[in-house]
Amino acid sequence: MKTIDNDIKMGQLKNVYLLYGTEDYLKRQYRDKLKHALVEPDDTMNFSAYEGKDINPKELIDLSETLPFFKEKRMILVENSGFFKNSCDDLAEYMSQVPESTCFVFVEEEVDKRSKLFKAASRAGSAVEFETPKEDMLIRWILGRIQQEGKKITQSVMQLFLSKTGSDMENIDKELEKLICYTLDKTEISAADVEAICTGQTENKIFEMIDAISAKNQKKALDLYYDLLALKEAPMRILFLIARQFQNLLLIKSMSAKGYPAVSIAKTAGMPSFAVQKNLRQAGAFKINQLKEAIEDCGQAEEDVKTGRMADQLAVELLIVKYSA
Repeated sequence: MKTIDNDIKMGQLKNVYLLYGTEDYLKRQYRDKLKHALVEPDDTMNFSAYEGKDINPKELIDLSETLPFFKEKRMILVENSGFFKNSCDDLAEYMSQVPESTCFVFVEEEVDKRSKLFKAASRAGSAVEFETPKEDMLIRWILGRIQQEGKKITQSVMQLFLSKTGSDMENIDKELEKLICYTLDKTEISAADVEAICTGQTENKIFEMIDAISAKNQKKALDLYYDLLALKEAPMRILFLIARQFQNLLLIKSMSAKGYPAVSIAKTAGMPSFAVQKNLRQAGAFKINQLKEAIEDCGQAEEDVKTGRMADQLAVELLIVKYSA
């Protein structure tokens, strides 16, 4: 990221940029930064955008060879093409020949770092990976936004806010905007403000559902399930998230029993470290064999739906009923 910022600041933009990884919010931010630096907002002659798996690489090459219209640079944006996961020899060979008047910006979620195209793009320009930020970076980013608005927030309220939003930066951005507007006349954001305005993610409702299941509170568990259905969440997605939560609990409980520190557990589980303690508490309500059985039952429910033995909504409901009984 610093490389791109520096290139823009110095006015020395490369011919190829590859933005890849799982953090979509940051990828979009840097995609837009590059576009702003390369072309005017209304310049449709020198900006071309392509998206999807059916892009013709020869068309990209032909466009790249076309001189920009009364400008120094032409920008060609290519998103989610799959070129960097599958082979694309035409583009791989062309990367070293991209004219100075063209800047390719590729935005991809998955790449194969062993592929010819990835190596060629890295040599011709910059390949930048965008991963889910660590907790300390997220906190610094949120604090910066809050301080810009002349507001303050305590550490405990910050943790409450993150527990509501998760670590997805796009969701944090939306919830932070709502929170700032809600506290327009206040200088300090309180826990009551967060509770009043921040919407829990689907994953948070799943966490609450597992909490209700572990407490044998069947009514609450089913109410949360019906809430998710009312929000148009697909039963199979809910099943996937339930299974994933049980898998996380099994991993966290097993690693904790072996003496691994929270930082190591967080890295292995792919979650912020602030979430480990919360999950450890939930995992404490289950035995190892119960978690394994729950994961197997989730797999069986999925198979029952896919083979037509059971309707998806009923399959998930029966699973919740079984473990909350």
